[in-house]
Amino acid sequence: MTDHVPESMSAPPAPTTTPGTDAALRERLLAVRQEVGKAVVGQDAAVSGLLVALLCGGHVLMEGVPGTAKTLLVRTLAASLAVDTRRVQFTPDLMPGDITGSLVIHSSAGEGNELSFREGPVFTNLLLADEINRTPPKTQSALLEAMEEGQVSADGVTRPLPRPFLVAATQNPVEYEGTYPLPEAQLDRFLLKVVLPVPPRTDEIAILTRHAEGFDPRDVAAAGVTAVASGADIEAAQVAVKGVQVSPEVATYIVDIARATRESPSLSLGVSPRGATALLRAARAWAWLSGRDFVTPDDVKALAHASLVHRLGLRPEAELEGVDVAKVLSSALGSVPVPR
Repeated sequence: MTDHVPESMSAPPAPTTTPGTDAALRERLLAVRQEVGKAVVGQDAAVSGLLVALLCGGHVLMEGVPGTAKTLLVRTLAASLAVDTRRVQFTPDLMPGDITGSLVIHSSAGEGNELSFREGPVFTNLLLADEINRTPPKTQSALLEAMEEGQVSADGVTRPLPRPFLVAATQNPVEYEGTYPLPEAQLDRFLLKVVLPVPPRTDEIAILTRHAEGFDPRDVAAAGVTAVASGADIEAAQVAVKGVQVSPEVATYIVDIARATRESPSLSLGVSPRGATALLRAARAWAWLSGRDFVTPDDVKALAHASLVHRLGLRPEAELEGVDVAKVLSSALGSVPVPR
């Protein structure tokens, strides 16, 4: 299993004071990492990915074997941000209305029957879509409008979702029986794909030590996790991120990376213009977290794998030869001159 989030994304560089940025706001959001660390050992790259996605108004696909703290990570993040979170366990019999909501009939004495809309679990701030690839494509697609437009349409009425809104979907990389691989259209809706690896030995010892001392993963408040930022902070930071400058040279660098993937002989599907835009958005958020009001090529390289690797498709012959899509992306990155 290849980690799609390079080590350089584990934590942003120490922020420096930059004119025109809200240093206090940034500090509150960076403090989220410390709060999550009270319940989750390691997985710094996944925490960074979730923060970047929140700052971009994007969504994250998390891949990892069972027991790597995917659910705990999302619950702890929600607790540290004082936002609502819900979990949906995706199963083969799950229906679209089970996610988005549905019309229900109410009987009133003397007034007959009335239809009203009952909101589904998607009406929250952080939605954990657990094992999303275990439900059929029809139900998977129920999330598309919510993820892309931030709204749900039912019975001719459009209902906006709460802000901020993030879908953190999980999938198991080693068990494929009874699963429905996400189609390219849905994969493309995820800003980032992050991998939660099995922790190294030292971290695993720390995890067991915490449990031996009484840590209960179902009670993150008992671990001392407190809200250090709010949904309003996220929305304010989203506005600030949009003000981060992208020079023509950096924009050209991103385009050239995307075009290099389209020219790779190992790939049947390269990065689309939407994918290039996703990389730009993610790099902007990373630059802001790093305390800068401009994007550097290093920001682009730090987010390239997490932003692009799930958008690539291998040719059948390359897949048979065991070609690693992440290595193909690394090769494409290495072929593009870095602007100075």
